[in-house]
Amino acid sequence: MQDLDQGRHGRVRRRNLLAIAAQRAPALAERIPEGFKGRWSRRHWAHASLFATCGALLFALVPGFDHALESSANAQRASFLLPLPQLQSNAGGNGDRWQTVTLKAGQNLSAVFDELDIPQSELVRVAKQPTLQPMLRRLRPGTEIAFNLPADGSVRGMRIDNTNGDSAEYEFGSDAVREHVVPHETTTRTVVLSGTVGKSLFASARKLGLGTSQLNQLTGEMFKYDIDFDSDLDQNDRFSVVVDQTWRDGQLASTGPVLAATFTVDGKLKSAFRFVHDGRAEYFTPDGRSLKRPFIRMPIPYARITSGFGMRKHPILGRMRGHMGIDYAARAGTPIMAAGDARVAFVGWKGGYGRVVILDHGHGRTTLYGHMSRFGSERVGQRVAQGAVIGYVGMSGLATGPHLHYEFRINGAHQNPLKMTMPPPAPLAGTELAAFKGETRRALDKIREVENVVFQDDDTRVASADKPAKAAKKG
Repeated sequence: MQDLDQGRHGRVRRRNLLAIAAQRAPALAERIPEGFKGRWSRRHWAHASLFATCGALLFALVPGFDHALESSANAQRASFLLPLPQLQSNAGGNGDRWQTVTLKAGQNLSAVFDELDIPQSELVRVAKQPTLQPMLRRLRPGTEIAFNLPADGSVRGMRIDNTNGDSAEYEFGSDAVREHVVPHETTTRTVVLSGTVGKSLFASARKLGLGTSQLNQLTGEMFKYDIDFDSDLDQNDRFSVVVDQTWRDGQLASTGPVLAATFTVDGKLKSAFRFVHDGRAEYFTPDGRSLKRPFIRMPIPYARITSGFGMRKHPILGRMRGHMGIDYAARAGTPIMAAGDARVAFVGWKGGYGRVVILDHGHGRTTLYGHMSRFGSERVGQRVAQGAVIGYVGMSGLATGPHLHYEFRINGAHQNPLKMTMPPPAPLAGTELAAFKGETRRALDKIREVENVVFQDDDTRVASADKPAKAAKKG
C-alpha cells in the first residue's frame, strides 16, 4: 500500500510541474528575440571588428592566400627541365695535380723529390732533359718549383720561376720536352719609406720594409763617416729612404738598393745619393762629392783596439820594440775587409806575422793584414774593391790571442793608420755632375713630398731643436 501511495504522489508532482511550465512559457518567449531587428549591439560590433582584422592579416601575411580557395581544377600548372651543372675534379680534365714547394737553403732537387715522395727514377729522367739542365743549375733558395704529379706517380711537368720574373713551364712528353712561358704581372715602383729612429733604427727600418742589404748600405756605405749610429741618434730623429720595389702578381717580390737617403740629426739634414761613376755605384753628397773615403780606418767592424802604434814591450819576446801597426781584437773567424781599392801584392806566410795579405793601393801606399786564420779567395795580381773580404781573424805567427795586426805604409815608411789624413776623391764634374744633379733633384722631391705629409707637425720643432740641450742630454 505504501508503494502505491508513493507512485501516486509522484504522478501528481509531475502534473503540477508541467502546469507551472505552461503558465510561464509565454513570458520566456517574450524575453527571447526572434531574430536580428536591424540594430547591432556593442557585442555584435566587437565580434565583427575582430573577425575583419583577422581576415585582413591573413590575406596580407600569406602570399597567394586569395588563390588558395580557388578550385584546384582551374589552376594552371607548368614544368621546366633544369640542367644540372657538371661536377669538376680538382685534378683537372687531364688528371693534372700540381704541387708547389719553395726551395730551402741547402736543399737540392733530390731532396725536393724525396719530400714529395716522387720516385728517384723520375728524378733521373728529369735531370737528363737538356732543356731543363741550364735552369736546374740556376736554382737558388727561395725559388718556387711546381710539379704536375698525376695519380700514376710520374712527373708530367714542372714550372720554375725565371730570372726575368716569368715562369717557365715544362711538359714532359714521350719523346720531347715542350716549354712555354707563363707571364706574371710585374711592376716596379720608386717609393719613399720614412720614419723615426725610435728605440732602434734597425727595428724601425725593418718595419718599413727595409732588409739587411739596405740597412748595411745606410750604416756602412752612406753615413758611417758622418753619423755614429751608437750615440748620435735620438728617438725623434727621422730618416727617409728612396728604393725601387718590384711587385709580382700584387705581392712585394724584392727591394732594390738605396737610391737616396736623408737623416735629420740635431736639426741638421744629412743626405746621400746613389750614382754610377766609372762603371760602379757610389754614394755622393748633394753637391757631387763622394762619400767614399780612400781608406777604411778599421778593417774589422766593431773591433776593439788592444795595442796602438809605437814602442811597446812585446808580449811574447819580452823586450821593447816598435809596434808598427794597430792591433784589433776580435773573435777568430771574423771577416777582414780591404781598407781600400787595391791590387793584391802578397798572400802567404810571413815570419811572426803568420798568414799575411799585402795590398798595393797605388801612389806608394800599401796595407798589411797579419795573423789571419785563413785567406779569402784573392790571388796575387788580382784587383779587390774597398770592403772586400780578404781573410779571417786568427792567431797565426807570434800572437797570444785572435786579433788582426794592421799596418799602413807610404813608400815603405810605416804610418799610424789612426792619424792618416788622406785627400778625398775628386768631386763629379761636367756632364756627370749635370746628370747627377738631375737624379738628385727627383729623389729630393720625392723625399720632400712624403716628409711634408708624415712629418708636417714636427717641422717647426725639428728646425728649432736646441742642439746644446740635446748634447747635454746625451752626456
